[in-house]
Amino acid sequence: MSKQVRVRFAPSPTGPLHIGGVRTALFNYLFAKKNNGVFYLRIEDTDQTRFVPGAEAYIMEALEWLGIAPEETVGKNEKFGPYRQSDRAALYQQYADQLINSGWAYYAFDTPEALDAHRKQHEAEGKTFIYNHHNREKLDTSLVISADEVSKRIANGEHYVIRFKTPVDETLHLKDIIRGDVKFETNLLDDKVLFKSDGMPTYHLANIVDDHLMETSHVIRGEEWLPSMPLHVLLYRAFGWDAPEFAHLPLILKPDIKSFLTNKNNPNQIDSFVKMYTKDFLEKNIFNEKETENKIKFYLEKVVDSPKVLNIDKEKDSIHEKEIKTFIKKSLFGKLSKRDGDRLGFPVFPIEWKDLNSNNYSKGYKESGFYPETVINFLALLGWNDGTEQEIFSLEELIEKFDLTRVHKAGAKFDPEKNKWFNHQYLVKQNDADLAYIFQKNLAKIIQTLGKEKIDQISNNYRINTDLGLQIINEAKNNIELIIQNNDLGFQLKKVAESNIDKITNNQIINSVAYSIMNSLKNMIQKNSKK
Repeated sequence: MSKQVRVRFAPSPTGPLHIGGVRTALFNYLFAKKNNGVFYLRIEDTDQTRFVPGAEAYIMEALEWLGIAPEETVGKNEKFGPYRQSDRAALYQQYADQLINSGWAYYAFDTPEALDAHRKQHEAEGKTFIYNHHNREKLDTSLVISADEVSKRIANGEHYVIRFKTPVDETLHLKDIIRGDVKFETNLLDDKVLFKSDGMPTYHLANIVDDHLMETSHVIRGEEWLPSMPLHVLLYRAFGWDAPEFAHLPLILKPDIKSFLTNKNNPNQIDSFVKMYTKDFLEKNIFNEKETENKIKFYLEKVVDSPKVLNIDKEKDSIHEKEIKTFIKKSLFGKLSKRDGDRLGFPVFPIEWKDLNSNNYSKGYKESGFYPETVINFLALLGWNDGTEQEIFSLEELIEKFDLTRVHKAGAKFDPEKNKWFNHQYLVKQNDADLAYIFQKNLAKIIQTLGKEKIDQISNNYRINTDLGLQIINEAKNNIELIIQNNDLGFQLKKVAESNIDKITNNQIINSVAYSIMNSLKNMIQKNSKK
């Protein structure tokens, strides 16, 4: 490659880092390291209305835990800083003005009410309203208003936006490293908003300006951004800049729902889905609860063997049925979402997340007993392989073998059970001392959850005696299938210790902290055995 490879991960701090975002960060990291380049992190927080306190720190902590920390980011090697977009706000006005002056953009003064009226008029005529070359000279824009009038309205504090003036009658032939040649018709594109009168740019303008100023060589991002590619390439053309190379990663899809709805170990699983889906559905729809529950149960029982049952019959289906079918389709199929973890019982975040506003808590892979190497390994194989049957890769091996041309176009299905298998492969590689430390930590967490005596002492001193952990680990190795079947380490410890509890608690080397831990564990076992 002729110039240095510089790639970025550019999340918005609107909540915890979803596992799909982690994969995007990972692929950027691997590509940079493979090509002796730089992987940097930029925080894209131009939309302050969606800012979530703690999200930025969470992103940093998650990448550190996974071992893919950026070389440049906020407060670290800020060669092209600032690396937080809200700290760069003063930069963007000049670039918006440049587009206005060169004829690539225009002012639009349309009020929300006026735009809403246009949309309703189009709907009444059976059309879709798109703000583009068809109507931009019929609306309240600088394309039909004199320069003096525009200046007066801006000076009077009237709200406006700056929109991109998309070229007419052009076919864009663009190249994507993963998808090959992609084609877009400019007449079908809308004139996106680039800048607002409050002085803040939209994502599109800030993203292109920052990528150029930070010398980004490749933009590696999710498939959902593919529709933005023509606008971004046109913006580079408008500024007279060389565009980076683009690679759009495949979606991470929801897991096979059949394994969840037909769980042999839990014959009542489908009922729990019915209750959960009914609750979620009625949060946004006003229908009879019992009728909704019955319909959802009917479709969930049928969809396992016949997905076509969710096809909508425009003539026969009631509004209620149409809404339910649409809801279930979105819930069971398509892109993996943040809510899928809660619904299906597996983490979708790398580390635990606590929303400071709502106090809602979501467990991450770290707290579920997964090794960071496991998460890196299974994410790398979601959409990529090296052309062999190899499944276990160290980070160093991934760097050596990674190639964007071997990333698939089709979506990659998430598999929580296979992820547990990956974790087991890393589990058996650990030495006893390391495992003892991990298992004792989880014992302390169990006891803290149960609210037993000496919680503080146990939680603060779980490192004191690793011999106890070594004994538990030896038992765990003899019953390793338990860990494969359920990766909740605390629950597995209960099962493992239950089989040999007396032998462990009679050991003379167990000190007072270990004794407290085991007594609490025994109490938990006895409590569960009475249920």
